[in-house]
Amino acid sequence: PVRAVGIATQRASAIAWDATTGRALGPGLGWQDLRTAGTCLELQADGLRLSPNESATKFAWLLDTHDPDRRPTTRLGTVDSWIAWHLSGGRLHVTDRSNAGVTGLLGDEASAWRSELLRRLRIPEGALPHLVDSSGTLGAASALPGEPPIGGIAGDQQASLVGQGCTRPGLAKATFGTGAMLDVCVAQRPAFRARGEGGCFPIVAWSRAGQVTWGVEAIMLAAGSAVDWLVEDLGVLVDAAESEQVAASADDTGGAAFVPALLGLGTPQWDFGARGAFLGVSRGVGRRQLVRAVLEGIAHSGADLLEAAEVDTGVHPATLRVDGGMSANAVFVQALADACRRPVEVCREREATTLGAGYLAGMAVGIWADEDEVADAWSPQVVVDPSDTDGAGGAGADAARDRWRAAVERARAWYPELTAVQF
Repeated sequence: PVRAVGIATQRASAIAWDATTGRALGPGLGWQDLRTAGTCLELQADGLRLSPNESATKFAWLLDTHDPDRRPTTRLGTVDSWIAWHLSGGRLHVTDRSNAGVTGLLGDEASAWRSELLRRLRIPEGALPHLVDSSGTLGAASALPGEPPIGGIAGDQQASLVGQGCTRPGLAKATFGTGAMLDVCVAQRPAFRARGEGGCFPIVAWSRAGQVTWGVEAIMLAAGSAVDWLVEDLGVLVDAAESEQVAASADDTGGAAFVPALLGLGTPQWDFGARGAFLGVSRGVGRRQLVRAVLEGIAHSGADLLEAAEVDTGVHPATLRVDGGMSANAVFVQALADACRRPVEVCREREATTLGAGYLAGMAVGIWADEDEVADAWSPQVVVDPSDTDGAGGAGADAARDRWRAAVERARAWYPELTAVQF
C-alpha cells in the first residue's frame, strides 16, 4: 500500500483556475515565458525588481487577461498547488516554501506573502495558496485509491537537492534538463535578499517541522533545450541521445565555441538580451565539431554556475553531483568535470526530483528518520574525474575557460532593451 504521496514539479510556472469548477481560466505560463519582461522593466523603474522567470508577473498577466475583475472564486498557484488541489478534490490550496520562494512574492523570512507587491500587481492574497512545510502530512489525496496522505511538496530543483543527498551544508548538485540549475545547501539564510555578487539568489531548500533549510541557486536558461534545437529545428541529429556518439567522434571542436544563450544568459550575467552564438567557425568545423561545441558550451555554462555559487556562499564543494537527462551523456559529463576542475558524481536515478519527493513524503510518515539518513543513502552511479589537461597546472583548462569567457562577451546584449531587465 502507498504510505504517502510526494509532489515535485516544475517551479514558477503559473496557473489560474476557478475554485467552483476546478477549470483553468487560461493557459498555464511556463517558467521560461518572457511575455512579462516589459512589466518587469516598469516595476524596476519603481524600485521593484522581479524576473520574468518568476511567477509574480505571470499571475498578474493571467488575472489581467482572464479575470480582470478579480473574482473571489479565482485561485492562483504554481504547478504543485494545481496538482494538490485536484488530488485532494479541491480541499487543499497549498504550496510549500520551496515553490513559493521562486514566485517572487514570498517575504524575506519565508513566512508570508509580500503584501506591498501583491497590491502593486493587484493580486488578491486570498487567491494564493497557504504556505506549508515541504515535508509533513497535509491532507488526503482523495483522488487516489486508498486516499493516502500528501506528505511532501517541493520544487523540482529542491527535490533534486534532497534526492541527491545534498541535505548537509556545503553539498552541491546540478540538474541538466531543459535548463540547468545548480543548488548548494547552506542551512542558514544567505545575507543577500534578491541576488548575490556572483549572480545567485537564495532559495528555501525545504522546510520540515517549521524549520527552514536554505540554499543558494544558480540558473542556466537553456541546457538540454540547446540539444533539442539541434534535433527539432536544425535537423543535425536524429534525437538527443545521438549527440553523445556524434560528439565523441570528434577529438575537439575545431576551435569553435557555442554559447547556449537561446533564451538569454542566466547566472552570473543575467542578460535576457543575450542570444545563442557559434563563434570560431571555419571550414574545418563540421557537424561533429558543432555538436561537440554545443555540449562543451553547456558544460562551461555549468562551470559558470558553480563558480558563481562559490562566490556567493564562500563554499567550495569538493565534488558536484548531477542528474537530469544530460547526465546520461558521457561526453558532456566529462566536459563538465574538465570545466569545473573537480570530480562529477552521476546520480543513479536520472530524475532525482522523484527520489527527493519520495524522501520528503517518507520523512513525513517515518520511513526515513531525518535529513541525515537521507544524506547517508547517497551512492553515485559513476564518478568522473577531470582530465589531466596539460599537467597538474591545468594550463589547457585555464585557456579553455578564458576562451569561453570571451565567447560569452560576444554573445551579450544582442537585444539591449531586454539586457536592461534586472532583478
